[in-house]
Amino acid sequence: MIDLDVHLTAIAVGDDRAFAAWLAGAEPQIRRSLSGFAAQVDTEAVLQEALLRVWQVAPRFRPDGRPNGLLRLGVRIARNRTVSELRRRHVPPATTEELSRLAEETAIDPVDPDPLLRAALERCREQLRGPPARALASRLAGAVRSDRDSARELGMKLNTFLQNVRRARQALVRCLERAGIHLEEVTR
Repeated sequence: MIDLDVHLTAIAVGDDRAFAAWLAGAEPQIRRSLSGFAAQVDTEAVLQEALLRVWQVAPRFRPDGRPNGLLRLGVRIARNRTVSELRRRHVPPATTEELSRLAEETAIDPVDPDPLLRAALERCREQLRGPPARALASRLAGAVRSDRDSARELGMKLNTFLQNVRRARQALVRCLERAGIHLEEVTR
């Protein structure tokens, strides 16, 4: 997942477009972090309030050096608001604590929404060899570099480079399928 803190400077000076860009990536993550509370609390209202509070505190927010600091703050604000709402509704403390514990255990890390998939993918990448491995590594490392430049650096023609990227992707899909991960299920 991209570090949404790239928008932080613009958000801090009140740029609503930057906040909208941040929101597009953050809202689904914050919403998922509340899913365990949906039977007890109006999570949509909590989500909206949490996003409003993030907008209000963003100018004073100071990153801790880890990715997605503002997103992590948003998740914490939403969780705290949810617990407050549970208390307001007189949900027994034991139930509140249990729901909070379950939500923490099942929470999606805003930095890595699926660490098990990422680990399986890394194991499969480590098994790649030869030109497909080099082409894929170059593609992944080259966020600011064109495929043409990557091909030239690897001593390949552009078409050969693209074919090797395709072969690497196919090998990754086969490896993930052997591990029981079917991408059409993951991407739904």
